[in-house]
Amino acid sequence: MEKIQHSHVEVKGLKLHVAEIGSSPKVVLFLHGFPEIWYTWRHQMIALANAGYRAISIDFRGYGLSDQPAEPEKATLVDLVDDVVGVLDSLGISNAFLIGKDFGAIPAYLAAALHPKRVSAVITLGIPFLNPGHSAVQNQLLPEGFYITRWQEPGRAEADFGRFDVKTVIRNIYTLFSKNDIPIAGADQEIMDLFDPSVPLPPWFSEDDLATYASLYEKSGFRFPLQVPYRSLKVDTGISDPKVTVPVLLIVGEKDYFLKFPGMEDYIRTGTVKHFVPDLDIIYLPEGSHFVHEQLPEKVNQLIISFLDKQSI
Repeated sequence: MEKIQHSHVEVKGLKLHVAEIGSSPKVVLFLHGFPEIWYTWRHQMIALANAGYRAISIDFRGYGLSDQPAEPEKATLVDLVDDVVGVLDSLGISNAFLIGKDFGAIPAYLAAALHPKRVSAVITLGIPFLNPGHSAVQNQLLPEGFYITRWQEPGRAEADFGRFDVKTVIRNIYTLFSKNDIPIAGADQEIMDLFDPSVPLPPWFSEDDLATYASLYEKSGFRFPLQVPYRSLKVDTGISDPKVTVPVLLIVGEKDYFLKFPGMEDYIRTGTVKHFVPDLDIIYLPEGSHFVHEQLPEKVNQLIISFLDKQSI
């Protein structure tokens, strides 16, 4: 970890935090989800550098050590594609492999669709190709207490989270979202009320890890993360019938609650996703949770390196 170097690059007037290790011309750019941050890729960064790659992980705008945009409520997931391309431009990188987790998968796929010459291949964890818009997540097919529905309501998550310190919020989300079931609150509950204080952190997530996450979210807060991805998820990208033509690997933890989203498992298992991503390999990890890259780092690292070693740049 001490060999990871930190810097900032400017993208459209915002300074974005960049962590990197390795000096190879083979570049891998990691894109985090929520409640994650650049640090979520610590295991993969070191393994990829040791395997001969230059591993770069960023904090998206509005997250961690990166700048907040002036008007967060106007931001969309497409803005994160600008972060991807802008970071590559600022670092003088012509093309890279993109690896995305959770909502970080969306700008990875969109960058590959919109800028195919800049993306050599894509790997995503848990999340298949999704094009933001009204049909991206079928909220109406789940109870009103579905966490995305709750977090899309202006002010509701702010009030819920605001009852606790940042470290407790991150602990609660990490613990809740490591389970196999979709977090759904009752009519008289908020999402934070679903957490059982007697439940320990997952064994693969230490108190030191939690402290690192908390320190970064204490800086950035939750204003931008609630907008992107949650409140911007239904904003249409304006991209009709996008195609990702580069090779793609989707790693799915079979105990990831995301598979229980309406229609999601069928979308993946029937191959419908290949309409958008024709050159797709899918690997299932039976014990994998939503945080499979932190839970099973050696297995995930092996799959990533094996896939990337077969690609050309």
